[in-house]
Amino acid sequence: MRAPTLRPYLRLFAPSIHLPAAASQTRCLHKTRPPPSIPQPRPFVPDVETFLTLIGRGLSKHASKFPSWESLFSLTSPQLKELGIEPPRNRRYLLQWMQRYRKGALGPGGDFQFVKDGEALLKVATPPAAVISDARYVVNVPHQAEEEAEQKQQQPETLPRPIGYTVHGLRSIAGPYATPLPGQAGAVVKVTEGMWEQRRGRKVDGGERRQAEVRFKKRSAERRAAREAEMLAKM
Repeated sequence: MRAPTLRPYLRLFAPSIHLPAAASQTRCLHKTRPPPSIPQPRPFVPDVETFLTLIGRGLSKHASKFPSWESLFSLTSPQLKELGIEPPRNRRYLLQWMQRYRKGALGPGGDFQFVKDGEALLKVATPPAAVISDARYVVNVPHQAEEEAEQKQQQPETLPRPIGYTVHGLRSIAGPYATPLPGQAGAVVKVTEGMWEQRRGRKVDGGERRQAEVRFKKRSAERRAAREAEMLAKM
């Protein structure tokens, strides 16, 4: 059999592999990922400083490192490290909250529509007169004259009803960080440090990995102290 006729059969047993081309394609895959979306600020979260104040863990001290809202939500973990956001768990926490904000998973007050100087005003509203009901619910009203506010309360369907705030009794408003106004005239919710913070767990006896060891040492120390006290009592 001639050599040219053997070549097709040899190719079946020794297929050619273009490693340089495959490697170059693999290196370019990460460049095809679209950049993270930049969400719009909200009335209760108008700027970077307020956002970092709400999520807590002392991140508000880094507010000056982000010149704009877009610059914060376009950064990656290595870029946050270059800016000095330490320790790594703070970077992970910030990135997690940025993703939560993009998805709309916010904390108390995230759905407020009327906010002035970091302060939202809440009032108790009732259904229109045409609706036979004694229901009462909380609405977020604009900061304006009392007469205009009362006029707005007569049209509760036009006002936002924030999640997590309810009416107790006749006119008392209960909810996260709600401060009652004098004379049961409503409540005020102000931007507070750590308002949306996810609290870290507290290690008990060294945590799960060292709990058995720490408790064993505690029991040993207690037994040693008991023996010493018994010996002193016999002397």
